[in-house]
Amino acid sequence: MNKIWTLFKREYKAAVRTKSFIISLILVPIMMGGGFAAMIIMEKNKDTDDKHFVVLDHSGLMTDPLIKALETRNSVDIFHSHTGDKIDAAYVVEFMEPELQNPEAQQLALSERVETQELYAFIEIGPDILHPLGEEKEAYLKYYSQHSFNDQIRYWFQNVVNNNLREIRAAELNLDEAQAEELLWWINVEGMGLVTVDKKTGEQQEAEKTNELQSFLVPYVLLILMFMLVMMTAIPQLTNVMEEKNEKIAEVLLGTITPFQFMMGKVLGGIGVSLTTAAIYVTAGVFTLKYIGMESLIPMEVLPWFFIFTILFVLMVGSGMAALGATCNDNKDAQSLTFPGILPAIIPMFLIAPIIANPTGPLATTMSLIPPFTPTMMVMRMASTVTIPMWQPIVGLLGVILYTIFTVWIGARVFRTAILIQGQKPNLATLYKYAFKG
Repeated sequence: MNKIWTLFKREYKAAVRTKSFIISLILVPIMMGGGFAAMIIMEKNKDTDDKHFVVLDHSGLMTDPLIKALETRNSVDIFHSHTGDKIDAAYVVEFMEPELQNPEAQQLALSERVETQELYAFIEIGPDILHPLGEEKEAYLKYYSQHSFNDQIRYWFQNVVNNNLREIRAAELNLDEAQAEELLWWINVEGMGLVTVDKKTGEQQEAEKTNELQSFLVPYVLLILMFMLVMMTAIPQLTNVMEEKNEKIAEVLLGTITPFQFMMGKVLGGIGVSLTTAAIYVTAGVFTLKYIGMESLIPMEVLPWFFIFTILFVLMVGSGMAALGATCNDNKDAQSLTFPGILPAIIPMFLIAPIIANPTGPLATTMSLIPPFTPTMMVMRMASTVTIPMWQPIVGLLGVILYTIFTVWIGARVFRTAILIQGQKPNLATLYKYAFKG
């Protein structure tokens, strides 16, 4: 045990005392937050160049309402309310008479003007948009552009046209403004939690509104953090062991310690580094959320589970990667074995959306009880706003412990045999031989 501890301290100090470790601690959160920062920067640096459009109004109803809405938008809405700076593009619209004899030629000509960037887009309003129900009705609102997907301009025109259509229909029914507003009033469904009873006082607690941010962001961040810790500490074990094997360092060390002690010292060193990294990030995250008044997002009851599963996950993957590294002779071998080794960390990344959307569904429950995926999946489910039956984390933890013991045992047998063998290419047959036949 003393020898494992000595090797653990060597591996841990060698990792945390390097400049790369300090740099990675700083860069990783910056990279993770880079997407959000880019969104903020892009929001502040919007394209404010005027956008030119053509409108073909077959209905004859929308010309005046659009002109009025455009005047309001271009004179008020696109300027900052305090500074007066222009923060959005003005819409310059040309109303063109629709060509009824040859509409295809007109559409083609306008499309060519869009391609040459003379126009940004053109909009075509159908003749029957006021009363769209019935057979052979031509009720449509078409937006032709090279940027039609998720284009805010498209939605602006859609809102203006539909709001004015509602006003015209209300006027036809002799409804005043208040009646029309009540008729069209929209009631949103509020997401609520469950009514509970305080275990200490016995008093009934009112249901609280569902926190949409917590439902997605907290599970996502914990999954990304665990994935990052495995990639930083467990995955590099493969190349580290391969390099020490090729440089004959392993042969020197094996003169004083057993292969199992060698492997466990390296893997435990990786666990130490991952726990240090996790503690730094979690502590920083907790203090940051408290500082900005969002402490409700801190999943205190999940954090102990997070650290336990992180230890087991790094031990599971790290021992497997160390064993695979012992079978490698060069970088080509390492590259071929890296992908199978990191599958337990990669597969959960593809299932983020369905798991967060339905944490108690069959897919989420099944995947979280399969040991290689339990650490990430179970933590992600527990961090959601849904209550997970307590037996599931316990069973999942027991399964991970047993699977980790099995992985360490198999890894130790492969490591013991392969660490001193040179020149033999790793494949499934040799791995099976090392693991079960020695």
